[in-house]
Amino acid sequence: MQRNAIIFHGTGGNPEVCWLPWLGRRLADRGYAVEIPHYPGVNVEPIATFLPKVLGNHRFDENTVLVGHSGGAALLLAVLEHIDVTVSQAVLVAGYSTRPNTGDEPVLQSGYDWPAIRAHVRDLYFINSRQDPYGCDDKQGRAMFEQLGGTQIVRDDGHFGDHDQQYPTFELLDRLID
Repeated sequence: MQRNAIIFHGTGGNPEVCWLPWLGRRLADRGYAVEIPHYPGVNVEPIATFLPKVLGNHRFDENTVLVGHSGGAALLLAVLEHIDVTVSQAVLVAGYSTRPNTGDEPVLQSGYDWPAIRAHVRDLYFINSRQDPYGCDDKQGRAMFEQLGGTQIVRDDGHFGDHDQQYPTFELLDRLID
């Protein structure tokens, strides 16, 4: 039984930003097959045309763990809605399901099939900060939690990594993932 993890960067990010490579190494050391794809189109290309590419590039099964940061976490909502299996875990870090600020958010769908999303993930975590500079805050996490259940974790830790916030490790994530 090969466990696999797919870690999605956020808007304008890449596989080498903040804690993503660190988490990838930690999970690989624990026996996971790890993918940290580079998707420059995340939150740039409309989700309707971007999502099929993402779904076609990865295999999802009951041993899959999904982790997304910011725009990558918002992407996970669409992924979970449109896959046809139940993955093991999904962790949305600084995630959101509605526009968190005044910027364009092409990664968001106009609406979500919340029961379908919930049916496609066994364990679901939302990690948000009360002090997120982009509005991907605890209120966004709470809105998703109220639709989907799972576990909401609220911290005071900015955006959990950004151009001006070094965040090379994220011990909590390592502990949360089975």
